[in-house]
Amino acid sequence: MSTLAIILIATAAGSLLSLLLAAIVAMSARPHWVPVLVSYAIGALLGASLLEVLPEAVEMSGDIRTVSMALLGGIMLFFLLEKLVLWRHCHDEICEAHGSHDDHRHDHGRSGLMITVGDTFHNFVDGIIIAGAFLADFRLGVVTALAIIAHEIPQEIGDFLILLHSGYSRTQALMLNFLTGVATLIGALVGYYALSKLEGWTPILLGLGGASMLYVAMSDLIPGLHKRAEIGATLQQLVLIGLGIGSVGLAGHFIGNGH
Repeated sequence: MSTLAIILIATAAGSLLSLLLAAIVAMSARPHWVPVLVSYAIGALLGASLLEVLPEAVEMSGDIRTVSMALLGGIMLFFLLEKLVLWRHCHDEICEAHGSHDDHRHDHGRSGLMITVGDTFHNFVDGIIIAGAFLADFRLGVVTALAIIAHEIPQEIGDFLILLHSGYSRTQALMLNFLTGVATLIGALVGYYALSKLEGWTPILLGLGGASMLYVAMSDLIPGLHKRAEIGATLQQLVLIGLGIGSVGLAGHFIGNGH
């Protein structure tokens, strides 16, 4: 099977899985599942970035300074994009960026549209990152795709709920989430054809990918966990984050041994 086929299968499977689970959870009206998925996603993102993506980028380039600059530049870029409301993730029914339930019901779909535009861009970048990871190494590609899928599931659930509260019907919300998922495939195609000819850019892209994972985990996801400061919730969060990190480590180990 060609590398391009593997990339397209991984991105399509991830998009469909996250969309399906988001629809099931949102239509079942069980948003309390989201914090559990978010905690696991944090671990998966941190593990993939710090244990797999960034070490691979350093190994490929042989220059830790170049990768560090890409990492710093990526963090600044994602900060700027979030400030411009081009990239905003919401994992709860109510969040600072989108206001209250009543706001959603009376904004004529504006917050839902904002989420759709932001997620389309985000998914496009995710596709490029997945393509770059697979071009660098099959094992790295699988681990990166799994981490992105782990993050996409709680993100899609949160976005689905925002669309519903913004006045969209369940069918409309499902279709919008499907369309944003298509952007991942487009990004994967762009990444594959561009990076196949520009191999020297792969370590830089991996550095940006690592920055994306770290920024999302630490800026968008972790602050939401602090809303529950009780000991029981904290222990649950730590266990789930540990499971996320551990699953990435195990996946990398077994894929590495099997490939």
